[in-house]
Amino acid sequence: MSVYLITGATSDLGFELIKTVAKDGDKFLLQGFGDESALKAFCEENKIDYTYYDVNLSDSVATDKFVEDIKSTGLTPTHFVHLPALRVVNTKFKSFDEERFMADMNVQVMSAVKICKYIMPKMAKAKFGRVLFMATSYVLANPPKNTGAYIMAKNAIVGLMKSLASDYVSNGITVNSVSPSMIETKFLAETSHLIVEAAANDHPMKRNAQVNDVVPAMAFLLSEEARFITGVNLPVTGGSVIE
Repeated sequence: MSVYLITGATSDLGFELIKTVAKDGDKFLLQGFGDESALKAFCEENKIDYTYYDVNLSDSVATDKFVEDIKSTGLTPTHFVHLPALRVVNTKFKSFDEERFMADMNVQVMSAVKICKYIMPKMAKAKFGRVLFMATSYVLANPPKNTGAYIMAKNAIVGLMKSLASDYVSNGITVNSVSPSMIETKFLAETSHLIVEAAANDHPMKRNAQVNDVVPAMAFLLSEEARFITGVNLPVTGGSVIE
């Protein structure tokens, strides 16, 4: 039996990942914030054994309670996937919003730290674990202008990934991240359509990524077949960034 802890589960990526990896007997601990009706309907229709947590991860107190709620299940997650982030707001650095940046750091980084402080020792004791973080192709090459807050948070996530991979490599745990190029999802709701169109036109394949371009790579890194891969930030860019 696998126990999946997925934060940001109501995102397009989270929803598709659950569809891809769910097997009979698995349990899912799913965090989201906002409208979870579609996710709940899918889980119930497909008889997925899940518990849903409506948690605002920008609130450190709420995050602490979420970790306590996970503890109270008595379950040790075998897989942890961390997807949440505040939407990108393109803002010149002179107008840098410190308050929003700290909220995004709570959502992306500090929530991951708090969760990992609990689950990593549990995984180490069990001698098995798969951990996967969502990064971005922006950390692989020159980032676009006016995205400083987002880039800083994502670089922190990659740093956390590498540190955990090094710390737990001898415990049967793999820790990786994926760095997709721009994916056309509801995450882009606050991004100008002109920016989205320009990214597609500039891409070697003349399109942006779709959810089903990215999820198979995520599912692979969570699988037994990826047992010898750890500490990797995998580009999923369609050739827009080649390392």
